[in-house]
Amino acid sequence: MSMDMQRFHATFFEESREGLEAMEAGLLQLEQGDRDADLINSIFRAAHSIKGGAATFGFDAVAALTHVLETLLDELRAGKRAVTGAAIDAMLASVDVLRALLGEAETGHPADPQASQAVQARLNAVLAGTDAPAPVAVQAKAPQDEPAGWRIGFTPAPSLFMSGNDPLRIIRELDRLGPLEVAVRTERLPGFAQLDPLEAYLAWDLGLLAPVPRSAVDDAFAWVEDDCELDVQAILPEPADDAGDVFAAGEADAPAAAVASGAETKAGGHEAAESSIRVSTDKIDGLINLVGELVITQAMLKQVSSRLDPALAERLFEGLDLLERNTRDLQEAVIGVRMLPVEAVFRRFPRLVRDLSARLGKQVRLRTLGEGTELDKGLIEKIADPLVHLVRNSIDHGLELPDARVAAGKDGTGTITLAASHQGGHIVIEVADDGRGLDRDRILAKAVERGLAVPEKPTDAQVWDLIFQPGFSTADAVTDLSGRGVGMDVVRRNIQALGGEVQLESTFGCGTRVVIRLPLTLAILDGMTVAVGEETLILPLSHVIEALQPQAEDVRSLAGDGRVLRVRGEYLPLLSLNEYYRYGQPRRDDALVVVVEGDGQKLALEVDELLGQQQVVVKNLENNYRRVDGVSGATILGDGRVALIVDVGGLVRSLRVPQAA
Repeated sequence: MSMDMQRFHATFFEESREGLEAMEAGLLQLEQGDRDADLINSIFRAAHSIKGGAATFGFDAVAALTHVLETLLDELRAGKRAVTGAAIDAMLASVDVLRALLGEAETGHPADPQASQAVQARLNAVLAGTDAPAPVAVQAKAPQDEPAGWRIGFTPAPSLFMSGNDPLRIIRELDRLGPLEVAVRTERLPGFAQLDPLEAYLAWDLGLLAPVPRSAVDDAFAWVEDDCELDVQAILPEPADDAGDVFAAGEADAPAAAVASGAETKAGGHEAAESSIRVSTDKIDGLINLVGELVITQAMLKQVSSRLDPALAERLFEGLDLLERNTRDLQEAVIGVRMLPVEAVFRRFPRLVRDLSARLGKQVRLRTLGEGTELDKGLIEKIADPLVHLVRNSIDHGLELPDARVAAGKDGTGTITLAASHQGGHIVIEVADDGRGLDRDRILAKAVERGLAVPEKPTDAQVWDLIFQPGFSTADAVTDLSGRGVGMDVVRRNIQALGGEVQLESTFGCGTRVVIRLPLTLAILDGMTVAVGEETLILPLSHVIEALQPQAEDVRSLAGDGRVLRVRGEYLPLLSLNEYYRYGQPRRDDALVVVVEGDGQKLALEVDELLGQQQVVVKNLENNYRRVDGVSGATILGDGRVALIVDVGGLVRSLRVPQAA
């Protein structure tokens, strides 16, 4: 009888990654001084499970390494040896190598055999009581299956620019790794009349002629792997006759914690395994789409029934009300299946902080709050890279060296705070440090040097906003601003692509705080339906503050045809949605105003009529048409018409450009 072993392999790889995450978290607890017997037992059980599965499926390299690791853990839990720093370092290094070996078993991409030999030597040295192994002599000649370089086919998605990424930047990163052959492909390039400057048409065939690890290639494409097609093939070396050279393979730099596996169960949660089931996210997405269609159908029935005589269709209305309640309960339950605690992202940072602070000679304390706050799984996967970038910047450029902190009257150990919380219809994630903060004068000087538009007498918020401008910093900048600027525009663009916002606050000498606001889910939102001319628009209810009928004396015109509206003593920019979207309707004297807030700023939107509130299913406009400024998506109304969803943050940002000119 034949069996589909591939199905069991997938389960093994997923459970093994969970086990590695549990091991890494447990080892970091050990390093902090926790010697609880249950903690050591949990690390041992994770290693034992990985070894057993690897041996069953014939993954010998994984089984061999975990056997040595299991032996060391068994002696630790039996009290036969003390927990030492060298032992923890060796075990953490083995976790990194095991990740690479699992990747080799799953995808066929070769792991570094020298790293595996080196970490086994370290573990054996700890077992032998020497703790610090002598460097392992390894033949310098690469094995015949170790690549001498890489052939890369890179085809960006048309929408890649919209995610804030630049293909040429990626190619430049590859060029730093070694000699690079570049050939451009233009088969997707349309005629001049059909060119859209916001779309990526070119593709590249690249030859990286350097024996760099596959991980270095993957790192170059890490931020665009979901927005491109990649074909990476190894270039095998020519046979060589000389094999006499040797080099020392000692302790390698441990990479940052790996990407969270995204499993639907918590890492290390073996106790709950019997009451849980693994379900493909594709099946969940399909179920959410069906629920979305049910919401649209329910809205359609409600709109049609509104024309009936209530006296004749009383029972029908009762049934429709019940259907509406059940539909809402169903969609909340289905969306809840996709919700995961943000801990799935946070748990990678203890290792990242440990490794980077040690490399930089800094003392760093990581504080996490709100790990149980839930977020849509799709958002969790996409928020990870921006958060890693922010945490690395905080450690590298935000926190001072211990001597400098003590001289400034601070604790020599700096603190990085990661916090998550629910606020209204959003999840708020904060990355804060108690480092040197941002220097306002230096930022302004740097902006003038770069030729950026700077408002007259700018507020702190406007100064900090300059950091997010493309080109604010360059790689050869050596000031403390360089790290704050490089890539921050990409961070903001990636967050905005998720329907979120980024704000930065800083006090010189005291630290910096970055606040990210994201929608709880990208699938369904509560909206206010408004009419603008003959069109219907949806304003996300989470951004709406109030609606009012403005008085003529409260409207003021400014130079440059701008208008403001006075609302309880506060002047707000007044924007006509009819004019912004160029609908061409005459301006009405009895227009209404909806006050909204986005990107930390209030805005008054002029509309013709308020139609009501309803829950809408978000459809991606960019995938089905193209990106439109000021529009975050679309939905289907009960009568079958398409309504655009207003991008409130985009409207706010569009007004900042002329203000800064």
